[in-house]
Amino acid sequence: MKTRTLLVGFLGILTAAWAWDALYVNPMYGDWPWLLRQHGLYLTGIWSISLMSLVMVLATRPAWLEGPLGGMDKIYHLHKWGGILSILFAAAHWLIEMAGDLLRDLIGKSGRPAKEAVFYLFQPLRSEAKDVGEIAIYLLLGLLVLALWRRFPYRPWRLLHKAMPVLYLMLVMHVVALMPLAYWSGQTGLLQAVLLAGGTVAAAIALAQRIGRHHQHAGRIDSFNQHGDVLEVVCDPGTGWTVHRPGQFAFVRFDRLEGAHPFTIASAPKRDSRLITFQIKALGDYTRKLSGRLYAGQPVMLEGPYGRLDWRRGRKDAAQVWVAGGIGVTPFLAWLESMQDTPSAVPVQMHYCVRDAKTDPFVKHIRNLCATLPNVSLHLHDASHSERLGASRLLAAGSPRNGKMDVWFCGPAGFARSLDESLRRLLGRGLRMHREAFEMR
Repeated sequence: MKTRTLLVGFLGILTAAWAWDALYVNPMYGDWPWLLRQHGLYLTGIWSISLMSLVMVLATRPAWLEGPLGGMDKIYHLHKWGGILSILFAAAHWLIEMAGDLLRDLIGKSGRPAKEAVFYLFQPLRSEAKDVGEIAIYLLLGLLVLALWRRFPYRPWRLLHKAMPVLYLMLVMHVVALMPLAYWSGQTGLLQAVLLAGGTVAAAIALAQRIGRHHQHAGRIDSFNQHGDVLEVVCDPGTGWTVHRPGQFAFVRFDRLEGAHPFTIASAPKRDSRLITFQIKALGDYTRKLSGRLYAGQPVMLEGPYGRLDWRRGRKDAAQVWVAGGIGVTPFLAWLESMQDTPSAVPVQMHYCVRDAKTDPFVKHIRNLCATLPNVSLHLHDASHSERLGASRLLAAGSPRNGKMDVWFCGPAGFARSLDESLRRLLGRGLRMHREAFEMR
């Protein structure tokens, strides 16, 4: 299910519950400008804190949601956009609150709704709760700017991001103290109670640094080799490791200060060995310097395996197409390796897009793997020879089956969007594009 659909559905449920309580069960009375301002204030606040609660729960990496949401990468994609929306709604909530003074100067206080009753315990704290909420919103807006500013270094951003649970708890106090008492007795209150409780527990888990603890495994580095700008790291995940499915990934922590990063497991499970391989491309400061910080036997913390990218879940009556761009080839390496032991009769068209085939570290290995698999047809697209993959070239290599095509993609996000749009114009609803959403920031 798409992130946009989930967020719209989530907000729709919240809005319906609020509308029932605020417009039907406990309607306010006053002049329409004041009513519009008051309803906007409460609704944006409900949207914001509810999305923040959802984001906090998703931040704990709940493995039980992988199935319904399509994998941990999709969970983090929802976490990211839910967080952005929640902060934007918080900003709208603050602006509407500030608009009260302007509205008073324009039309006066006449017709303003009566002040809503709140929990008796928090009545003396209304002013403090407003101040806490305002401070939290300022800090959240600052964090959002840094998150969207890609040049801001990852490590300080990660440390600042750890403040999110504290800011969330500040806003929980703001909501509990200021949300109208009438809301708590209705559908809105029931939803908020569940969401705030879940978010508070999630915040406590984050502050206690127990996120993903049940899926963590203390392993060690068996070996590593540098191939151009790609670092191959072979790890022993330890005896408690759950055998992964080809195409899954793990959060890997080589350095406690740096934290964990997601890397696809680029090898298939082996019967006589528990070693797993990661292929890590130098894409930033951390990965460029990583080889100089590693040594054989070094402890490493692995969390996972996660992910639901599995071509075997594709439609039986659809053409199967694999598209790898650059380092996005890693899940396909695991798939091809697994097919050496358990071959498939399903025809597969594999497209591998590289900048320069002569220097690419994977071309030779992929050719050798495909050579033993008669059902897999390999198509190499070398950008140095102006061989760029588009919809027309992809369809020329293999036609849809029964008007249907399943495309399994891993590579740059811009390339994915372009290919998806062009294929969808030609195939319509017969196309299904499956890809990982690895933009964790």
